[in-house]
Amino acid sequence: MKTIGIISDTHSYWDEKYLYYFEPCDEIWHAGDIGSLEVAQKLAEYRKFRAVCGNCDGGDLRQLYPETLRWRCEDVDMLMKHIGGYPGNYDPSIRGQIMARPPQLFISGHSHILKVKYDKMLNLLHINPGAAGLQGWHKDRTIVRLTIEGSKFTDCEVIALGPPRK
Repeated sequence: MKTIGIISDTHSYWDEKYLYYFEPCDEIWHAGDIGSLEVAQKLAEYRKFRAVCGNCDGGDLRQLYPETLRWRCEDVDMLMKHIGGYPGNYDPSIRGQIMARPPQLFISGHSHILKVKYDKMLNLLHINPGAAGLQGWHKDRTIVRLTIEGSKFTDCEVIALGPPRK
C-alpha cells in the first residue's frame, strides 16, 4: 500500500503546506510546470519524487524529468504527462499511447482545472490535481492525495491550499 501526493503547476512557487499535507505520503508525483529546480529539490528531499516536465519548464528541468513517464506503482500501470487532456478529450500528443495501451491511472496537469474523472470506455482513472502555484487564473490552489493498494485506488482526497495571492 502506498499513499501518493499529486501536485502540478507550482510555477516556482514554494508553500510549506505541500510538505504538511504530503507528510503521510510515501511518494510525491509532480505533473509538470514545476518552474524551478529548487521546488523539485525540496519535494525530492522529502519523499520519493517522480515528475514530468511541463511546457513552462526550462532546460535544467527538461534534462532531469521526461515529458512522459510510465511506470508501475503497486499493481497499477501509471502514465503521467503535463499536457494530457481528460477522458473524452485527450490531447493529441498522448491520445495514441492512451488508446493503444490504456494505463489504469493517467495523471496530467496544465489546465489548472482540478479534475478526477473515470474513463469508462478505457477503464482508467484520470487525475488532474489542479494548480498549486500562484500563476494562472484558478481561484483555489489544490493538490490531491491518493492511496494505491494492489490494483485498487482508495482515499482520493482533494486538498484546497487557499486562493492564489496576486
